[in-house]
Amino acid sequence: MLIGCKTRDFGFTMRDLFKTIAADFQIKHLYSTLLFSSAFLIVDIAGLTVLAQQKPPSPPITYENVSYGDHPNQVIDFRKANVDEPAPLIVYIHGGGFKGGSHDKVDGKAIRQYLDAGIHHASVEYRFLKHADFPAAHEDCVRALQFIRSKAEDWGIDKNCIAAYGGSAGAQLVAYLAWGDDFANSKSNDPVSRESSRLKAVALRGGQSTLDMNWWVENIPGYKREFHGKGGREDLSFVERRALLNEISVINHITPDDPPTFMSYGMNPDDPIPSDPKRARGWSIHHVNFGIVMEKKLRREGVNVFLKFPQAQLPFEDDVAFLIHHLKK
Repeated sequence: MLIGCKTRDFGFTMRDLFKTIAADFQIKHLYSTLLFSSAFLIVDIAGLTVLAQQKPPSPPITYENVSYGDHPNQVIDFRKANVDEPAPLIVYIHGGGFKGGSHDKVDGKAIRQYLDAGIHHASVEYRFLKHADFPAAHEDCVRALQFIRSKAEDWGIDKNCIAAYGGSAGAQLVAYLAWGDDFANSKSNDPVSRESSRLKAVALRGGQSTLDMNWWVENIPGYKREFHGKGGREDLSFVERRALLNEISVINHITPDDPPTFMSYGMNPDDPIPSDPKRARGWSIHHVNFGIVMEKKLRREGVNVFLKFPQAQLPFEDDVAFLIHHLKK
């Protein structure tokens, strides 16, 4: 069983880490480039009509905007599969550069596939940077997962069979849950805090491996140093700042007990940089090279991993098939 406890003691809190990295590299400005639209318009000039790309409607929500905290953004939408026994659950965490997006903007087709497979679906909202600085979103997602586990009996969830997926900033949050410590506190008086934050399988869409911008410049085609701002913690030495940066980069949390992972990217490793500067910026921030380096680390640690890009040949058609496989086997 994957639920376990990964513990580390570095003499400082995770909140200190995030605040340091946010100050040192101005991640707020970096992640603003992660905001993209998922829809496009088809313009029929001859007919003078504008048609929006249509997506399948999402299945009805069983429990809508269930609060797991005091902030208005700390809510969950839960869709229950048509099952009588406790069933697996898939958790979705949206992207949006930690500045936007919404938990109700979900792929209705994917949700239907999960429900038809007898898997419940939950979509998590979290606080944005305008609400609270790092690591608020990460803390929220940990709390949301623990809260969901605490509702296992009421909602018919098999709490030992929970997976998650997300894109961009959401992929970072899913990776944080998948590869970070188990935040269960067995000594807490709060029953929610006693629940595990571990996952059975995860899928990351366009996720980043590290927040080391020097690595980005050296390894990501088209990425330029001016894409992120400058700044620093004057109270810390260069060595201390680097140590904190290395700790907060998700790739450094990978260990052999981590769950099976599916990563997907929209370009091949040797694809040319887009000519449009705006597109090139977003293209580089979601580049497959992040996935390649994470895949190598995961394989080295013995973790089951699949990396999807246009030219890749995999046994799973997509992350939906991958997650269903691991939740139902």
